[in-house]
Amino acid sequence: MTGNNGAAQRDEAAPEEAEASGTAAPEESAAEAAGEAPDVTDEVMAEVDPLLVLEAENADLKDRLLRAVAEMENLRRRAEREKAEATLYAATSFARDMLNVADSLGRALSSLPEEDRAGLDEPMRNVLSGVEVTRRELLNVFERHNIKLVDPVGEKFDPHFHQAMFEVADPGAAPGTVVQVVQTGYRIGDRVLRPAMVGVAKAAPAASETEEPPGQG
Repeated sequence: MTGNNGAAQRDEAAPEEAEASGTAAPEESAAEAAGEAPDVTDEVMAEVDPLLVLEAENADLKDRLLRAVAEMENLRRRAEREKAEATLYAATSFARDMLNVADSLGRALSSLPEEDRAGLDEPMRNVLSGVEVTRRELLNVFERHNIKLVDPVGEKFDPHFHQAMFEVADPGAAPGTVVQVVQTGYRIGDRVLRPAMVGVAKAAPAASETEEPPGQG
């Protein structure tokens, strides 16, 4: 019985001795191999000067702030520009209708030649003077609302503001120059309200076109 008890005690002690002697080392090595490596980043960050970190964060925040301020300034300018354009061009339809009034006053004045006005009696001269004052005041109102008359005689033809109705052979004018205005135009701001209807000087014919064919004369 004593021998058997001793054998049992030796069997029970065997695992403990094995653990103590290092027989379980392979299992511990595998666990270490499977585990995470020591965190080197934390050690490096611990060595970085905290002041440098704060300066970097401050620079980043400053850059973001400047970008936000610039974006807000761009939005403000865009809103002001859109508001100004809306105010300027809001009366476009009304102004275009008022051009007929200006045209009627202009035709009334041009229907009576200057040399015939001297023979008018006083009441008619007063009527004519009233028409002139009314048209002038209307054009002044247009000017205050940035509506300007386009009367381009002597200017270079501009398809954005002029509408060519015909060409004129005028040796005294450069080709492409407006030499006659059939109807004055108007513009509001940078936009055309009504193009001016004009006659444009054309280039002189080439010498070959003016020569008579052979055998004629």
